[in-house]
Amino acid sequence: MLDAIAPFFEKLYDDTGWNFIVFYEQYEYDRLIEGIGVTIQLIIASLVFSLVVGIVGAWAQGAKSAIVRYVIAGYIQVFRNTPPFVQILFFYFVLGNLTPSYDAGGYQVAWIGNFGWAVISLGFFAGAFNVEIFRSGIEAVPNTTREAADALGYTRLKSYIHIVFPLAFRVCLPALNNNLVNLLKTTTLAYGIAVPEMMYTANQIWSDNVNVSEMMILLFFFYIGLVSVLVYGMHKWERQMKIPGYG
Repeated sequence: MLDAIAPFFEKLYDDTGWNFIVFYEQYEYDRLIEGIGVTIQLIIASLVFSLVVGIVGAWAQGAKSAIVRYVIAGYIQVFRNTPPFVQILFFYFVLGNLTPSYDAGGYQVAWIGNFGWAVISLGFFAGAFNVEIFRSGIEAVPNTTREAADALGYTRLKSYIHIVFPLAFRVCLPALNNNLVNLLKTTTLAYGIAVPEMMYTANQIWSDNVNVSEMMILLFFFYIGLVSVLVYGMHKWERQMKIPGYG
């Protein structure tokens, strides 16, 4: 692919000075592709983890134990009311120093690296919002539906998994869509702990080649494309899952 487009971008640079070096030099092109791959992995891992946190947290909000409910309420307040960048730095530099490490041939390496801490931090950040989003959906499920599940012998957990949450999820999809889009954009903060995603990679490239404007253009359109794909997928999923009376 690079061979096909390289002549055009080399000529563009010679004629105009616009240096899109990632499209005509193999080394920079490989760096860009690697950054795109890390970004997509980070987004997928963070989205999945935040959904798991949201689902479990929404269920725990209705626990009989007051301690569990207070813990979930405290978690929501902490993560919703502190900057996500501060959270990433706290997880990496504070909790990262408290986690075990292993000998990698003369030096110690932490079991959880910067990528792992970025996923954990971003997942918990977005998960706090997901808990509240799922809670609102659960509250929209009629009490008669839950009473019917109780009458059929469902436990609270089985009722949540098989009846309440599937209905609540349909109500939550529009708000969930917004939160997941925000999470996608927030993944750029992983740059702060040297996760080699697109922002970090672009910074390395423009530092080496002094082409800040060109790399910022690529970043801008790259994230527009990612957000567009996510929004399209979520809207399509929302239409397919819609049930009359449940969103």
